[in-house]
Amino acid sequence: MHLHQPISLEKALVGNLSDRVLVLCERAKELAEAGEFEPARSTISEFWNRVGERPRLDGLDESAQAELLLRAGTLSGWIGSTQQIRGAQEVAKDLISESTTIFERLGLHEKVAESRIDLAICYWREGGYDEARVTLQQILADLGDQPSEQKLRALLNCGVVETSSLRYHDSVRIHREAASLFNESSNHALRGKFHNEFAAVLMNLGIAERRDDYIDQALVEYAAASFHFEEAGHKRFRAAVENNLGFLFISLRRFGEAHEQLDRARSLFEGLRDRGMVAQVDDTRARAFIDQGLYSEAEAVAARSVRVLEEGDQLSLLAAALTTHGKALAKLGDAQLAHSKFSEALATAQRAGDPESAGVAVLSIGEELADYLPLSEMCAYYRMAESLLAESQYPEVKGRLGEYARRLMAMSAPPMVEVPGSHRTNGNGSASEHSAVNPAFINFELEGSLEELVLNYEGDLIRRALESSGGSVTRAARMLRITHQGLAFILNGRHRNLLSVRTPVKPRRRSIIRHR
Repeated sequence: MHLHQPISLEKALVGNLSDRVLVLCERAKELAEAGEFEPARSTISEFWNRVGERPRLDGLDESAQAELLLRAGTLSGWIGSTQQIRGAQEVAKDLISESTTIFERLGLHEKVAESRIDLAICYWREGGYDEARVTLQQILADLGDQPSEQKLRALLNCGVVETSSLRYHDSVRIHREAASLFNESSNHALRGKFHNEFAAVLMNLGIAERRDDYIDQALVEYAAASFHFEEAGHKRFRAAVENNLGFLFISLRRFGEAHEQLDRARSLFEGLRDRGMVAQVDDTRARAFIDQGLYSEAEAVAARSVRVLEEGDQLSLLAAALTTHGKALAKLGDAQLAHSKFSEALATAQRAGDPESAGVAVLSIGEELADYLPLSEMCAYYRMAESLLAESQYPEVKGRLGEYARRLMAMSAPPMVEVPGSHRTNGNGSASEHSAVNPAFINFELEGSLEELVLNYEGDLIRRALESSGGSVTRAARMLRITHQGLAFILNGRHRNLLSVRTPVKPRRRSIIRHR
């Protein structure tokens, strides 16, 4: 005969309270996934009420503690983003990391993956794309081949990170490989986010590479995203689609349709009190005004976007908005203030660890302020932009760098030039009378494309520097006014034929001191 073991009142109360927290946290999670962040916060307000406040964990078992920490952390990140609360992402990361530790101790592997994905999203918001990328790749490795909701979330955010990093070809590959998994999912919210992100990367590549098939597919993907968000009842994410479509129409120079989309997006975000997304819509609109030649309107809207984003932690978004503001000011002829904004954008992107945004800011200085800067500064900015954008996969960036290089060549060229092999000769090998160079108008035939000529010009300068320095890369780099690492990168990348000119690399001796 088994004796009944009475349950203590204290244990019963703990159990009831923990169960209540788990139920409330599940409801808050559903609301947050729908983009309803304030209702989600209100749902758990008995235990956590605002960003920067620590959740009340007394009387909860470990499972409930971890869940409450995770909800408070993810909501801190989202609310911090929508309301542009400075320091919110750091608070979010601390709470999420604490929850991860408890989930790991309890052996709850799916919850560990969920919390670490939310941590990666915080890194992404701050512009820490490398940290986000590494975290997500490790999650996918740990999850293995078994399909799960967390695997879909990890794949989705991998694509987001690569798109934000302008690594569009990597992002397209990720989306194409993951498409079948998302098509099998019954989660409309996740499917909508997948189609929206896939559309965004196709749109950017289509514009950069002038691929009409990519643009057409992007429109199909945006339609699919709107459908799934409608099915899921997610107003916030439908507004994001409207903003993205506005950007697409700007690129197609269909400005009337672009402003209609942006009006709808801004109205929806204002209704949701999402200041961060309103600021992003304003940045998109400012770019439209610049393309339309409406520079005063662009400057006013861009300044408004910057003021809001300066209050928060989303440094990459702020860097992009500052760059837009700088362009508008440059178009208005305010070179000094434009230079200040571009410099702020560079510093902000570097603080975020975002080389792409930093490189675009520097590139914009050369493009917009060439008439105001001396040649030496233009050359310095070019070298900086080239270094920062060395890993960029965005075709437009490479084209812009090429245009910058050609401008430098034109600025540094003597007034009278003769291109070897480009002039015509008469039958006896001497130059014909038509080959004389007219200093007022140079008319000659170039052998090879402009890109090839720029590459050859660069290679010739590097060769001369190496020969003058006896093959020393360090001295040659000093002569060319670039870093040793920068010249080594160029040699190993674009000019491997010049490696024989440099002196052999001497391996460093190992220290006899062991580092622990």
